[in-house]
Amino acid sequence: MAIGGDLSVDRLRAAYAHGVFPCYGDDTPPLWWSPDPRAILDPDRLHVSRRLARRMRQARLRVTWDRDLRGVMTACGERRRDGRWILPEMIEAYVRLHRAGHAHSVEAWDGDRLAGGLYGVRVGALFAAESMFHRVTDASKVALVVAVRTLFAAGVELFDVQYLTDHLASMGAYEIPRERYLERAARAAATPLELRLPRG
Repeated sequence: MAIGGDLSVDRLRAAYAHGVFPCYGDDTPPLWWSPDPRAILDPDRLHVSRRLARRMRQARLRVTWDRDLRGVMTACGERRRDGRWILPEMIEAYVRLHRAGHAHSVEAWDGDRLAGGLYGVRVGALFAAESMFHRVTDASKVALVVAVRTLFAAGVELFDVQYLTDHLASMGAYEIPRERYLERAARAAATPLELRLPRG
């Protein structure tokens, strides 16, 4: 969609409200994307396998909100086969966005160890999940299930996951045309929402 610009709070917030997000590597200026089709998740289509449901009932993993956005982003950027894209400048930008109330992280803890999690951006009733990771089996899935259920219960209307991967498809994600996504994103982003999240 565009090349260049900065990662200020205002620019990031406006970009997500219009269905656009940054993704770029070490040797490029900021690149801004709005894929077609777009992948989303709904609570009524969220698929939780029997094994995952059993793991969640066992409560081995403790889930928190907004405890360690920096740690989650750093972990998401490790060992990427498709190149490094969560750059230090991007981490700092999303930490600023978090302090402004627009970026959130979900952490799954195994004792005191950060075992998995995800992070994303919230504008109004739109939540755009950016990336997730796991160091313990199913930790990212636990975080994703908790994120979807909690955010929709809190009033979020659209949960964006950008691209449909095999992993996300197995969790119930599906694609819609970009035009339809942008219509829904505009409505959701314009919906006032005072988001109150559990801290775990």
